[in-house]
Amino acid sequence: MESLEIAGRIYDPGKQPLLIAGPCVLEDAGDAMRVARRCAEAANEAGFFYIFKSSYLKDNRSSADSYTGPGLEEGLRILRAISEELKVPVLTDVHCREEVGPAAEVCDVLQIPAFLARQTRLVMAAASTGRAVNLKKGQFMSPEEMGHAVEKARKGGAGGVMVTERGTFFGYNNLVVDMTSFERMKPFGVPLIFDATHSLQLPGGLGNRSGGRPQYSAALAGAAAAAGCDGLFVETHFSPLECRCDAEVMLPIERLSALLERTGEIFRLARGGREG
Repeated sequence: MESLEIAGRIYDPGKQPLLIAGPCVLEDAGDAMRVARRCAEAANEAGFFYIFKSSYLKDNRSSADSYTGPGLEEGLRILRAISEELKVPVLTDVHCREEVGPAAEVCDVLQIPAFLARQTRLVMAAASTGRAVNLKKGQFMSPEEMGHAVEKARKGGAGGVMVTERGTFFGYNNLVVDMTSFERMKPFGVPLIFDATHSLQLPGGLGNRSGGRPQYSAALAGAAAAAGCDGLFVETHFSPLECRCDAEVMLPIERLSALLERTGEIFRLARGGREG
């Protein structure tokens, strides 16, 4: 399993679990800073390597009237401020090749959204920056198919690659997680992350927006840790239902520490106590 250099630090998935966490989309800069600070504290307490995540733009929305974020320029300003003040790595989505260059100047990890995981030129453009790339597994893709996306990122020159499992379409407005996916993707030799909130999304389930079942996040996160994932992806906020994107999916931040503590124990057991 390859290690990644992120923001001048080495993330070794064999020794330490990873946490990618933050609000779905940037809204208020002060709120984002508060969430990042609390996530960093919780990750440190539980022994996780932490990366702050939030999007300057959320292009995949159910309705044309849905909030999409502050935009590239303002969003990257907020992400830069969080990185500089808290000294934590930052991650954001990129949706087209034109966004890749500016995002790479600020962010330590570029994320390819699940619906774009097969977009060759986007994946390779993100990789060509030399930044680490997190590939969200398409809801319509098998674990084995993600190997092609990994090879695209490697050939493009990525500074490291991660794959995040986020569930598979199970009929309309529902997702299911196949826990065998972690074992099936291990041959890729990259860190495998479990998205503990989007995996419980109900896509389009509320008509003009997606629903969710975040109350089951801890159960699925624990199962994924036992099944062989290397870290967690969690969208979280102090007041999720007041947020303008994925409100029903995000984990209330007061539950994060307990989730990390419990899941961290399972990570250690699954790896024979080698973390730390």
